[in-house]
Amino acid sequence: MLRDLNSLDPYCLKYLTNKIKAMARGTPNLVLETIHHYFIDNPEISNRHKLQLLHVLETIIGASDSLEDRWREIFMKLALETMTKSTQLEEVYQDAASNVLLAICRHSWQTVTQHLDTEVLTGIFPHRSLLYVMGVLTSNEKLFNQGEQACWKEQLTQIAAKSVQFLKADVWSKELLWALTKPDRTNYEQPSEKAFLFVYYGLILQAEENGAMVRTHLRTLLETSQQWSKQREGIALTVGLAAARHLDHVWAVLEQFGRSAPIKRSLHSFSPKTSKDLRWKWATSTVLLAYGQMAAKAKAHILPWVDNILSCMIFYFHCSSWDETLKQSFLAAILLLVGAVSRNEGAHSYEFSQLSQLFECLMALVEKEPDSLCSLTRGQTIHIISSLCKLRPPLDSEKKSQLLSVCLRSVLALPLLDVLERHTCLFLEPPNVQTLYSKTSKALDEMLQTFIIQNPTADELHFLLSHLYLWLESEKAHERQRAVHTCTALLQFLSHSHYLEPKEDFKQIWKLMGMLGILCQDPDRATQRSSLQGLGHLHQLLLRHRAEALRVDALAPEQLSQANEDEAPLWSSGDQKATLPTPEKEAFPKDCIFRPGSFQVMKVKAFGLGNLKILRSSKVQLLLIKTLYGGGLGLLWEPPAGLRPADEEARAEIMKHLTVAELTDLTWTAIDSLGSGSTFRVQAAANMLLTVIQERGAELETVANLGRAIHLQLRCGRIPQAQENALRAITLRARNHIPELVVTFLDFSVPPDSHAFQLWRALGAEQHVSRQVLTVLLALLRERPLPKEKAYLRSLAAMNTLHELQITREFKRAVQEAYPQLLLAFLAQIHYILELSLPTGLQPGQQAPEAATPSPQRTSLEALKSLLSSTGHWQDFAHLELQGAWVLFSTVHTYPQGVSLLASAPPDPPALGVTQFPYSLALLEVLSKQDALKVLARSLRDPSPEVQVLSLQGLGNVLFQPEKGSLLRGQLPLFLDGFLQSSEPVLECLTGTVSEVPHRLGACGVGVQCLSVAIHARSSFGDERDRIRAAAMALFGDLVAAMAGREPSSLRAQVYQSMVPLLLHLKDHCPAVITQATFAFYRCAALCHWPLQHTLFGSLAWERGLGAHRFLWTCLMTHSKTLSIHLAQALSYLHSPHHHTRTWAALFLGYTIYYHPQAVSQTVNDADMKLLLCTFEDFRKDPEPGLQEFATKQVSFLQEVAARRQ
Repeated sequence: MLRDLNSLDPYCLKYLTNKIKAMARGTPNLVLETIHHYFIDNPEISNRHKLQLLHVLETIIGASDSLEDRWREIFMKLALETMTKSTQLEEVYQDAASNVLLAICRHSWQTVTQHLDTEVLTGIFPHRSLLYVMGVLTSNEKLFNQGEQACWKEQLTQIAAKSVQFLKADVWSKELLWALTKPDRTNYEQPSEKAFLFVYYGLILQAEENGAMVRTHLRTLLETSQQWSKQREGIALTVGLAAARHLDHVWAVLEQFGRSAPIKRSLHSFSPKTSKDLRWKWATSTVLLAYGQMAAKAKAHILPWVDNILSCMIFYFHCSSWDETLKQSFLAAILLLVGAVSRNEGAHSYEFSQLSQLFECLMALVEKEPDSLCSLTRGQTIHIISSLCKLRPPLDSEKKSQLLSVCLRSVLALPLLDVLERHTCLFLEPPNVQTLYSKTSKALDEMLQTFIIQNPTADELHFLLSHLYLWLESEKAHERQRAVHTCTALLQFLSHSHYLEPKEDFKQIWKLMGMLGILCQDPDRATQRSSLQGLGHLHQLLLRHRAEALRVDALAPEQLSQANEDEAPLWSSGDQKATLPTPEKEAFPKDCIFRPGSFQVMKVKAFGLGNLKILRSSKVQLLLIKTLYGGGLGLLWEPPAGLRPADEEARAEIMKHLTVAELTDLTWTAIDSLGSGSTFRVQAAANMLLTVIQERGAELETVANLGRAIHLQLRCGRIPQAQENALRAITLRARNHIPELVVTFLDFSVPPDSHAFQLWRALGAEQHVSRQVLTVLLALLRERPLPKEKAYLRSLAAMNTLHELQITREFKRAVQEAYPQLLLAFLAQIHYILELSLPTGLQPGQQAPEAATPSPQRTSLEALKSLLSSTGHWQDFAHLELQGAWVLFSTVHTYPQGVSLLASAPPDPPALGVTQFPYSLALLEVLSKQDALKVLARSLRDPSPEVQVLSLQGLGNVLFQPEKGSLLRGQLPLFLDGFLQSSEPVLECLTGTVSEVPHRLGACGVGVQCLSVAIHARSSFGDERDRIRAAAMALFGDLVAAMAGREPSSLRAQVYQSMVPLLLHLKDHCPAVITQATFAFYRCAALCHWPLQHTLFGSLAWERGLGAHRFLWTCLMTHSKTLSIHLAQALSYLHSPHHHTRTWAALFLGYTIYYHPQAVSQTVNDADMKLLLCTFEDFRKDPEPGLQEFATKQVSFLQEVAARRQ
């Protein structure tokens, strides 16, 4: 087999080697003896064959448990002779022999090192194989145990001390320098002998007592090529080892080298002109590493030099042209320095003046890191920051905040790991991105933990969390996932340590708990798991904290975090790839303490008071957290249906023991999340808000801010269920804080918007609350501030709000009940605005902008209209609308007339007050006669002259002085005689006076004289004078309104006979006549009890055209009992000089002819027939096509009727 090792087949060589090794396990001495004899008996074997034998020999000796002295001496001699021979295999052959010597070291290292000592100290520069062996002994810690390693280092130091004499030997020094600068086989790996040579050289310089000699050799070494990284690291190590004894000299050499031309050329934008210049490109890297090694090797002597070293490092940081090489050198140097300082006992009491500038450099490094992950630079930098934070002076809040923001953004904002892996897929050796991120994330976690260790207070914890909140609310799922993982790691560290003192107050921790509760509904499963784990660790922390604060024996964190033997662990290691327990696994056992009726067993007092043993179960912890967030863990776990009552009871019990400050934090966390762009966050926040308000809403103090915040978030919200829950919270809040919420909502109700309207509706969702809301709004409306005062805007907002709320379902009943107060308030508001001379709206000729806000006067008037029409008082509304009375409310001078018209509205005038309608029996239904007189007498002393006049009129009304009724009725015939006058002013005045009589008489009535009044009024319907026609129709309408309900049959006949003239005058050319005709027609229809009076009112008030005419004709003819009279009246209007009236009469007759042809043919005589034919012939020439067609049909029909008569 030994002979066959000369084979070139690698598989054969491997087989033979393994077989020989197996044989050596049983009979090692026999195998070693065989190999020894083979070497002796076959001196002519090839060097390649010897190489394979040496490999086998190394393997056997290394695997043996022991080695006899005989074999040790034989093979040590063989190795020493072979390792210095030069063959065509070059270093490979020598290294194989050296490895045999190293294998012998495992059994007798002292013997080997003594031989090495002898060989090295001959005065001749050592062969590379000797340096190779010494290098492996120095770097491979597996060859020695801890004691042996220390002995070897001590022996190596002694060898170096004995080698000092060789520095003066010119040949030896030149060979040393040549070996150090000799190019390596590869530029990325350094041979063990060369790596050891840098250590050996450094130890020699360290032992040298002559400082000048040290400087000379260091300068010479620094002037060699520094193109390759291993070369730079070796030079720096040599410098550092020399600094352990010659700190001053090393500092001087480095400072001098820093001012040299090569360094100056390497600074800033270095561009080598020749290949020789490339050796100085990274000279700065060597200096940085040298400073780091200098700090690491100087150990206890380094503290006074730290600031100077840092100053130089910072200088090179700012002045160098940076690439990845210099960046790594800078970080490596800082790590070495920080490690040296950290091991120094006096470091924690030493003030480092350069720390602030160093933090700036490190932050710049982190910020400049690309959005990729190809190296550990980011993690190393954060680790260095963590270490520096332990030194003095401590960071101020501003600097710490900058560090946190930069580091969190650099790590958490990295792209997805899949994206990062695609960035590195083209690399020759792609890095393991998952491992790199894991280490970087761990460095970030350690930095946060360091901050807590250095300042173990609740304020520090809140400070750190405040920087995490931004990332917990990120719109990107992977950023939220990373932030939750970081937060959970911090909470786990705190829950398993005792850094925070029990006296610390976690006054802001509930914001974090709220955010984690919301994230338990994150669509990302890993985020859900981390959030749940974070809640668990936070729960444990609070339990122990409060228990310790009250000197209660709390459970150990390990016990709390462990599940029962039959349970899956709830708070696991945080592995994002861990699987969640299935609902079946999380089902409660039969003896669950949360079964119905057993909840009294658990009395949780402020998360830790009472029976803490209950909290051992991870399932109980889960339910505690779940109930706190109102189902926030629904995506992870759903309890059996039978646990619902206990679920609610647990929630109530937990919420009961939260402080107001904790409740406030939870509430604001929920409100802030309502404006999120994430659907799940908004929904979870709304659930949480509703839970807090339901359980403890009455105790929250931030009522106004809460209302404003919810309004703001509603404007951004788009999830119906979340908005519904937020509005429900307002409803619950309103039970105890109506005035505060009303005032708050008024601030954003000018101008009103749909979101504010939603809040108002939620505010009045409960009936008893809606009444109180109206009471508060009315109180604010009664205020009379000046326009420049803030209360003035609030008064206008109250008006706007009352206007909007009248039509809502929530306030309908309350508005109905408060109708009298609202009516008076609206009228008073209109007068108040008129007195202020505020703009009443657009001026003639102006156009309204698209989003113009209604004027205060218009809003108040519209509110009054809406009140009348929406509370069942539509007849009062119609009374004013048909008379065009709303315009009376537009000026201060006409305002009393408008109020008077409203007060006179039949059948039940609104309760305006004694001075506004003193002529109705309804007054005595509100007040007794004696109380009414007292009110009127008191009003005589009112400062307003108008009120005084009205009071005097009220005292003189027939209700209090019945004899005046007889007097007025006695004067009425004299007034009627005046209708024979031809003077238009006299007739108009008389008509107005007579119209006032029925109003003045009120309940006493006009009596039988109503017929005479009606006849006189009707006689003037056809008067050619516009004002007389209008006055007559106004008189007739007032009479009908006054006599409604007690009219004699004779008056009813007059009403029937007036319907057609009034209907036809709806198309009068005079607007005043149209208004009075419309009102009188409506009052007549009401007296006749026509159905569909709402529709009739709408047609009269707002509809125009043939459709409205046909509807009115239908209503009239449906209830007509005097068709012949109606036809005669319509025929008479065909002679009217006014085209519109004549057209209206023709249409009336046309409809009648079409639908009642037989009655028309029997009623109309030949003269009338000719008149009709002429009229419709004229209308056939009308420019309106519809009227032409209508007239043509009527002419055809009339011609047929005329033909039949002949």
